[in-house]
Amino acid sequence: MNEIKCPKCGNVFSVDEADYASIVNQVRNKEFQDEVSRRVAEKEKQYLVKLELELNKKEAEIDRLKEAVNGISNAKELEFKQVLEKKEQEISRLNIAVARNDSQRKVALLEAENRFKDELQAKNNEIIELKGKISSEKDAATIREKSLTDKFNLQLREKQELIDYYKDLKTRMSTKMVGETLEIHCSTEFNKVRSSMYPKAYFEKDNDARAGSKGDFIFRDFDEDGTEYISIMFEMKNEMDETATKHKNEDFFAKLDKDRNEKTCEYAVLVSLLEPDSELYNEGIVDVSYRYPKMFVVRPQFFMPLISLLSQASKKSIEYRKELAIARKQSIDVSNFEEQLNDFKSRFANNYRLASEKFKKAIEEIDKSIDHLQKIKDALLGSENNLRLANNKAEELTIKRLTRNNPTMKDKFEEAARSRQSTDSR
Repeated sequence: MNEIKCPKCGNVFSVDEADYASIVNQVRNKEFQDEVSRRVAEKEKQYLVKLELELNKKEAEIDRLKEAVNGISNAKELEFKQVLEKKEQEISRLNIAVARNDSQRKVALLEAENRFKDELQAKNNEIIELKGKISSEKDAATIREKSLTDKFNLQLREKQELIDYYKDLKTRMSTKMVGETLEIHCSTEFNKVRSSMYPKAYFEKDNDARAGSKGDFIFRDFDEDGTEYISIMFEMKNEMDETATKHKNEDFFAKLDKDRNEKTCEYAVLVSLLEPDSELYNEGIVDVSYRYPKMFVVRPQFFMPLISLLSQASKKSIEYRKELAIARKQSIDVSNFEEQLNDFKSRFANNYRLASEKFKKAIEEIDKSIDHLQKIKDALLGSENNLRLANNKAEELTIKRLTRNNPTMKDKFEEAARSRQSTDSR
């Protein structure tokens, strides 16, 4: 039990633990609230004091800034007045200088006018001399132009006559005649070297059509013992430019292979002018053995080189054939023969490759020559055009053009023209 004495009446009360704790708690809560209220009041008072001080500082800063702005404005106004006074003084100075230089300008203008007269006279003399040079150069250029034009026209006329000749020839030829012309060309080329290079050779038209078809030419050649070592079936194909239906080289492969087999020829060759824009067939000798065995396609200019290439390769094969016969008689192992045969095939392929590269190089040289001639033609045309332009420029050259963009010279020439008119009127 706890005893509590009343502060007013002095009586003593006895309370248990729970009542005592409740009373103590009430007393503490009241004291805490009083303390909180007191501290809040103090904080509010301190904040108001601080806020008032801050407001005073701000007002003082605003007054200071106003004074600074007023000071800057006054300084700028004073500076502007000083600058304006300097500008007015500079204008006055320049006016005086202009007035002083006006007399000097007049003197300088008079001197310039005198110098201009001297220069004008010198220019007139130079123009007269230039006109003389231009006239002489113009005459020389006209002579050169006429010479080049005559030379070019002659070359052009010769080329045109050649073109007209071939156009007329093709116009008068039938399709059959076009084909026969290619056959005649090939026959003529072979006969040129028949006696010197192929004295034992057979090269004639294929007239045997018992099997239903025939080729154009058959070539066979023989060695000193009369043994045939090479045979070629030839087909010649050409067509006119105006032909509506254009054929391709491959359209004739099957028939050519059939004719080769029926006439027991080793090789088949198509001499063709078909597909003139084909890069493949324009390269040189084209091997089409991937389609038909031992078949080639060539342009007419490779007709004789191909015969020579195949003949040389086949002549070497005669030696191997003889060796084969001896080997058979002497019972030589077949493997040795196969090695020799493979070696022959390898050397033949190498010879063919070398020949093909030489043909290709020859074609490149021909193309370079054509390009060179074309460049000469273009140069002649360009020279003619430059001579024409030079002539036009010489004819357009006048005194007005020489004195363009020079107003002083223009005024002088107009003044001189008026003087001449005045003199003529008198």
